[in-house]
Amino acid sequence: MSEIRAIADSFDAILQSKNVDKYTYTLVQSEKQELNIEGTSFKLMRTVFNNFGSLKVFHGARMGSVSGNDISEEGLAKLADDGIAAAESAEEDPCHDFAPDQGKEVFRQGVYEPDMDRFFERTKEFLDAVEKEYPKIRIMMGGASFDRSHWISRNTNGTEFEDFSGQYEFMVEFSAVDGERTTGMNGCGFCTKDLDTPFIDMCDVRKQLEDTQNSLDTKSVEGKFEGTVIMTPSCVTQFLYMLMSNYIGNNVIIDGTSQWLDKVGEKVADEKLTVALKPFDERIVVGERGTQDGFRTEDVTIFDHGVLKTHMLNLYASNKTGRPMIKNTGSDVVVEPGDSALEDIIASVDHGLLMGSFSGGQPGTNGEFSGVAKNSFLIENGKVTDAVMETMVNGNLGSIFADIRAISKEQLCDGASVVPYIAFNGIVISGK
Repeated sequence: MSEIRAIADSFDAILQSKNVDKYTYTLVQSEKQELNIEGTSFKLMRTVFNNFGSLKVFHGARMGSVSGNDISEEGLAKLADDGIAAAESAEEDPCHDFAPDQGKEVFRQGVYEPDMDRFFERTKEFLDAVEKEYPKIRIMMGGASFDRSHWISRNTNGTEFEDFSGQYEFMVEFSAVDGERTTGMNGCGFCTKDLDTPFIDMCDVRKQLEDTQNSLDTKSVEGKFEGTVIMTPSCVTQFLYMLMSNYIGNNVIIDGTSQWLDKVGEKVADEKLTVALKPFDERIVVGERGTQDGFRTEDVTIFDHGVLKTHMLNLYASNKTGRPMIKNTGSDVVVEPGDSALEDIIASVDHGLLMGSFSGGQPGTNGEFSGVAKNSFLIENGKVTDAVMETMVNGNLGSIFADIRAISKEQLCDGASVVPYIAFNGIVISGK
């Protein structure tokens, strides 16, 4: 994986020989050392190498975008030809462009040289702990891998970014079984740059195992009521991405259907809510370093105590609408914690849900959502009681983020995001 700079030099020469005056590209070499898990056993250990190249070619106001997995001399020549052909056949649109010169920079993130013996030991330790401490849990499948990548991005404005990054990743899917009783599938995962902590004590792994085992006995919610839903950090992340896509993303701003089209600088959410994209936060193992438009990525605040600070527009959407862009693609979410302990938030709820995940379609342009509450528990008189089944939740994204009951002190850090629990009022909960 050390020859990528020479490959980039070769690609520049190919593009220049074909008289391509304006282009931007990224070349990636990656390696995955993978352990596949089934039950309490290892089923496969392998190392996989991958290459990837993406190219944008500009002919006047026309832009062609292509990608492929062959970055050999022949593969790059074909990629160049395909990019030229795509640009020649594209419709004219002067809003397509890429960043001015961002200079040259090398990034190093995570851990680049793994300790695979220790990684294997930690994985085996996890399987043994689950078998001993959670006898009703059945691991259906999972994977433990070390992922390393080396990429370089260049454009004809002079930018050159190079990145060396690596991280350990762990993910398992499981259910609980007791005789003929069984639960639905649940799962958990995280990424990390060190192996200091047993995997079962990382992130929310224990809680997910315990919740699944406690879901063997379920209760149907009776009737329909409007209540408080406390979302787990992973569920909060789901709803945040729906909110941002539906209200401040590229498409809804370009087509003018956003409910917050002219709300930048105004309070649109509860003042308890502060959300930022922070790829340089020390808790993010491998954060974004360069955007798809060729900018050096920056931390961006989206909501500051409920005030909308910016739409999430890329360069194309910015050129199309005349509105400011952000130098961030939208990952590495960090939500600031609140001032209430989770147990106190639960104790304050008379009738509601603790919701682990949500299964439903993309909300409409008006923000209305409807779907099934998964891995969820009933809250009655300030206590978490039964696991629930066949339970629907619906509401409006804008409305619930404007009516936040509480945000927990506790935050969940999975290596890719940092998010607390959030209790939302005004969600309709429907059972049988």
